[in-house]
Amino acid sequence: MGWVERQLIFEPDHQATWINTHAALPTMQRVGDRQRIFFSSRDLAGRSHVGFTELSLDQPHQILGVSETAVLSPGKLGAFDDAGVTSSCLVEAGGDVYFYYTGWSLGTSVPFYLNVGLALSEDGGRTFRRASPAPLLDRHSVDPYLTASPWVLVENGIWRMWYVSGTEWRSTAAGPRHRYHIKYAESIDGRQWDRRGVVCIDYQSADEYAFGRPCVIRDVDRYRMWYSYRGKAYRIGYAESGDGIVWTRMDGDQGLDVSAQGWDSEMVTYPQVIRQNDRLLMLYNGNGYGRTGIGLARSA
Repeated sequence: MGWVERQLIFEPDHQATWINTHAALPTMQRVGDRQRIFFSSRDLAGRSHVGFTELSLDQPHQILGVSETAVLSPGKLGAFDDAGVTSSCLVEAGGDVYFYYTGWSLGTSVPFYLNVGLALSEDGGRTFRRASPAPLLDRHSVDPYLTASPWVLVENGIWRMWYVSGTEWRSTAAGPRHRYHIKYAESIDGRQWDRRGVVCIDYQSADEYAFGRPCVIRDVDRYRMWYSYRGKAYRIGYAESGDGIVWTRMDGDQGLDVSAQGWDSEMVTYPQVIRQNDRLLMLYNGNGYGRTGIGLARSA
């Protein structure tokens, strides 16, 4: 199965005070007959804030609204997310919306630190409050360098998370370079997570060193995951699993490559895949880690 009808559906153009550059990591929520797409935009200092736009995927170029203010902004000075917050995953449970995100802080020996955070909404996703000023997934014996970019499904009372985990920083001629892959964790409440170092998607070659936010959906007979992976530049890959833990990479089968020219000709990254009737839709970013906006592709 390939991806067709690729189009740019949202370009960041100062539609609100919190939107300066970038519309990265699209994360969709269904709200009635429309879709609310959360994304991360950078301010003049390069710090990411999260807000949303609303549209219908049947008429994706018709923007129905943009949040006047960010729903989540950088945390207080010294907090794990004081240098920025980036969107990752939404889960609706018990009348609340759980917003899993990545918090950024700056380092000295390395450029940055990343940790998974959690914010909650009691009004359907229009406003959020942090569950804690501390990270949800701090550094840990199985995640000693960083955690980021979680994707969460709830199945039979078990919360299942696939997330990015750092394995090391390497010294290079250009400075420290991160290395991170995708691991798995479980929870009974979405807040306290059991991490055992289970690796789901690992490096496939010496050139690979980073994986972007995974997106997992459950079919009747298998789990399917889309993610971005990089050597020189991000590409979108694909894997399948029978249990959600042991995965087979099949990047060439249902991944998405760059276009010949235009807004997504240099990289493609940060996919979210959703079902619409009998087709799959993919929201994703192109060049510049979301600088050129949010795209939409449909399954053939």
